[in-house]
Amino acid sequence: MTLMKKMFATVLLIAVASCSTTYEAKVDFDKNSKVDTLNYKTFAWLNPGKIMAPAEDINPVMKLRVDEEIEKAFIAKGYQLIDDAEKADFAISYTVGNRDKIKVSSYPTTYNTGFGWGRGYYGGGYGGMYGMQMGTETRVHQYTEGKLAIDVYDVKSHQPAWHGWAVKRITSDDKEAPSSTIKDIVNKVVIQFN
Repeated sequence: MTLMKKMFATVLLIAVASCSTTYEAKVDFDKNSKVDTLNYKTFAWLNPGKIMAPAEDINPVMKLRVDEEIEKAFIAKGYQLIDDAEKADFAISYTVGNRDKIKVSSYPTTYNTGFGWGRGYYGGGYGGMYGMQMGTETRVHQYTEGKLAIDVYDVKSHQPAWHGWAVKRITSDDKEAPSSTIKDIVNKVVIQFN
């Protein structure tokens, strides 16, 4: 393969990779260093409703999916679910929510010379290749961002022990297959707990 073909293939690969956007969940946690969670064996729900503060318009089917996936995720980590929260090592609860967001992108409109590789390639930064900036172009994108937070409470001390959360842009694929999205997000949060 000639050098020119290798360069073209590399540029094409980079262009294709940059066009594919993924909206992976941002996952993190916070742990109370005063609570030892290493000897936990059993867990229960903090309250019978399971969710900490349900929204008025919560989808009851979605809530049921989240309840089940959280239970499955903790059981998969080796913890045993029991009914009585006072007899468990730790109690769990969660919150969910979503927020409509707006992203505004503004960039200079550039002179198209016919051989550029797309918007801004020759016109960005310092006045462009020929210094022919023609104004600005603004794009507005609306999207929904969802959040799931799972809380663990130490039963003996009645202290919060752990708080894990995930934030994710909700895509049309997520809306079409909510069960797999919920399972994936819950597992990503719970896997951090120890």
